[in-house]
Amino acid sequence: MSQDAEIQIPDTDYDFVVVANRLPVDRITNEDGSPGWRRSPGGLVTALAPIMAASTGAWVGWHGATDEVLEDFDKDEIHMVPVPLSEEDLQLYYEGFSNSTLWPLYHDVIVPPEYHRTWWENYRKVNRRFADAVLRVAARGATVWVHDYQLQLVPKMLREARPDLRIGFFNHIPFPPASLFSQLPWRRQILEGLAGADLVGFQRETDAANFVRGLRRYTNYSVKGHEATPDASHSVQNVCRAAAHPISIDTADVAELSKDPQIQERARQIREGLGNPKTVMLGVDRLDYTKGIRHRLKAYGEILADKQLKAGEVCLIQVASPSRENVDRYIQLRNQVELMVGQITGQHDTLSHTTVRYLHHSYPMREMIAMYLAADVLLVTSLRDGMNLVAKEYVAAHQDGKGVLVLSEFTGAADQLTQAVLVNPHDIDGMKQRIVDAANMSPQEQSRRMRRMFRHLEEHDVMRWSNKFLEELAAIKSRVKA
Repeated sequence: MSQDAEIQIPDTDYDFVVVANRLPVDRITNEDGSPGWRRSPGGLVTALAPIMAASTGAWVGWHGATDEVLEDFDKDEIHMVPVPLSEEDLQLYYEGFSNSTLWPLYHDVIVPPEYHRTWWENYRKVNRRFADAVLRVAARGATVWVHDYQLQLVPKMLREARPDLRIGFFNHIPFPPASLFSQLPWRRQILEGLAGADLVGFQRETDAANFVRGLRRYTNYSVKGHEATPDASHSVQNVCRAAAHPISIDTADVAELSKDPQIQERARQIREGLGNPKTVMLGVDRLDYTKGIRHRLKAYGEILADKQLKAGEVCLIQVASPSRENVDRYIQLRNQVELMVGQITGQHDTLSHTTVRYLHHSYPMREMIAMYLAADVLLVTSLRDGMNLVAKEYVAAHQDGKGVLVLSEFTGAADQLTQAVLVNPHDIDGMKQRIVDAANMSPQEQSRRMRRMFRHLEEHDVMRWSNKFLEELAAIKSRVKA
């Protein structure tokens, strides 16, 4: 039987397919009361929408509601392919294996991962459902770009069914060293699942190296440099390359918003609402144990207690957007953070000034840009972070050259924003001193650092990230065919 007869290829025109856990749209109610969809904010859709519009693009992902099956639909020149998830899938595949097994394991085991066979079986089942959705719409020879840790088995599933596809994968979070990854009972299956891609992209060189070392140690792939090839016993026979492709932001859009007079006025109002302190510090995080919020609050509270910075002259705005609110560890984290905020404000607030403004909300981009403009210092103290785009947004918003970025060494952004004030969040005393130095930095030094980082972001924006990844993916496939 010929290869074409063996492989079932649908008669479609979708030559570029993105696969992610979520579709890039949110459900809304239109003015006339009818249901509709609105494009969600975010760097990924910003980067890929022009590419999808220039080709015939489809996006495969979950639409956000459980136990509901939707037909495909079109929105903003993108063909949406909803993948259904049941309430059980949400608990086992998403909250379970993705976020209670993989997430902590990939973030340096800050909290212990949980290993449950029922979670793993559901993760496999849901990954198969995503792969089947791709196979239903991908044209012959289509480029398929799979995203993030929830879908690590999809590349191999696609490769086994459709060798004609060009397959890329991008891991948005860190990839652990082999010494930690070895804990995972299904380590070989995950590694081989990823290796079904022609190109696996990571945020940092160390992440790519960790993946390659894992392949060498726990599979029988032949590894040379950053390329891996399976032996003859494997069901897939592609060359997989691992490479660092650090993601970025839409620098021009953030910079343009920062010039908006209404946003600038809102920034002034924010400072006024805080009592016009001498120094406004800002933290913007998902409420997650990887973000180092407790370490940041501990350092800040001690700075005030030691009178290194004076209460009344400094205020910290801490935005902690809700995250996984039904998970015990996140409930505990919220309680701990709110207790620490209460202790700091109780000890140091006055009737006219607050030392911490704690905001357990999510905010639209325009409000975030106003906060960036209002802040003299941005505190990013993650214990482990794949990239941290908030740091990049803060720099892009400050074309005025003002502001100081205090940035954890354990973020991907630290590799690129080298003019930031780098900190080790585990070293509370060292971090305290660096925060005080940032608050007291001269305007000339602020301008020198911020302008150099802004120039980097102008050149390395999110569009360049997507273009460079897809160019390398196309080159790898061409070379393998040759």
